[in-house]
Amino acid sequence: MRQTPGPAGTAPTTTGRENGEPRLLVVIVRLLLLVALAGLVLLDGVGGGFYSVQDHGPSPLGPAKLGCALLGVALVIASPRLGGRALPSAAGALAFVSLCLSFVLHLELSVSSYAMGFAEPAALVWLLLLTARRGVPSWAVAAVPPLFLAIVLRPVSVSVRQSTTIMALVFALAAVTALGAGLGMRLLLADRRRQAAALRLEQRTEFARDLHDFVAHHVTGIVVQAQGAHAVADRRPELVPPALRRIEQAGSEALTSMRHMVGMLRDADGQVALTPLAGIGEVRSLVEEFSAVGGAGARLDLEGGFDDLPVEVTTTAHRVVMEALTNVRKHAQGCTEVRVRVERSGDRVTVRVTDDGRPGHGSRSGYGLKGLAERVGLIGGSVRAGPVTAGGWGVEAVLPAATAGVTAS
Repeated sequence: MRQTPGPAGTAPTTTGRENGEPRLLVVIVRLLLLVALAGLVLLDGVGGGFYSVQDHGPSPLGPAKLGCALLGVALVIASPRLGGRALPSAAGALAFVSLCLSFVLHLELSVSSYAMGFAEPAALVWLLLLTARRGVPSWAVAAVPPLFLAIVLRPVSVSVRQSTTIMALVFALAAVTALGAGLGMRLLLADRRRQAAALRLEQRTEFARDLHDFVAHHVTGIVVQAQGAHAVADRRPELVPPALRRIEQAGSEALTSMRHMVGMLRDADGQVALTPLAGIGEVRSLVEEFSAVGGAGARLDLEGGFDDLPVEVTTTAHRVVMEALTNVRKHAQGCTEVRVRVERSGDRVTVRVTDDGRPGHGSRSGYGLKGLAERVGLIGGSVRAGPVTAGGWGVEAVLPAATAGVTAS
């Protein structure tokens, strides 16, 4: 059968170029941010951010501020290698060290001392964004408050003046912006994960439908043909070789379907699943194969034009006939004739499959009909199944002749 990309919404196969360009952009952005941090370290050194002048000369707190800033830059560089717990832990520890340094600066330095700097707060802002974005929630909640306080309190650690208060407000705005950006990216990633999970569930449902529609159909045919060959083996042995050939063909088709689905299940690269398509010609072949097995005969009646039907409509019609014929083989006792009718009338296509058999011990309303109802519903159609007035069982599906914007799964 022909094959084409699967349901709408399935992620297309990505090429190396498409995967590489975003990664390259991320690397460039990180390098630019690191260069900016290095520039802030140099700016603080030239501008006196790492030196605190007291009445008795230079203070040893200057090297301490430099060390804390360099530690923050080193943690930013190492952040891609840190996990969801290690990153908040390290960021929270750095924030605690920064708060302790601010407290010491408040105790040791005079009002005129320069205690702010820009490199350390910038590194803390970056760590705040990363923690909010990918930290384990419980660990991130514990690390965010000390990070925020360490950023905001450094300008006012020595004295609260108009200039230091304004700078603290600017730092607070930067921290809030980073926190909001990190949470926004976190929610976006969570939404993408939910969409991916929904897509995987949809694909598994599709595999279950294919397993029932194709493999069960072939296996049921194998069982029926084997039973027929066993029944005629003694009376008409010349009929056994053709039956064995049909069994071999049905087994090969079932094995091909199984390999196809296993291949889709083992595809770890998110490539598009291939869904077999079918036209009215495949419906005719399906009916002919059913009659060739032996037992009940099947007749196909076509009315109207089908050349311009969308492939999702003809494929769904094929699935309706397949499911109905499979149920006839499994459940219809004493069935001698099956009638398949596909009719095009205006803007709808009606598929009707009826048999004259008696209901067997099994149910005809199991997973197959449920999956068929879901499939037909996806293109805006409906399915009914139940006893018919003349005796036997019938399945009827009404499909829209045009399904613009809708793709069957």
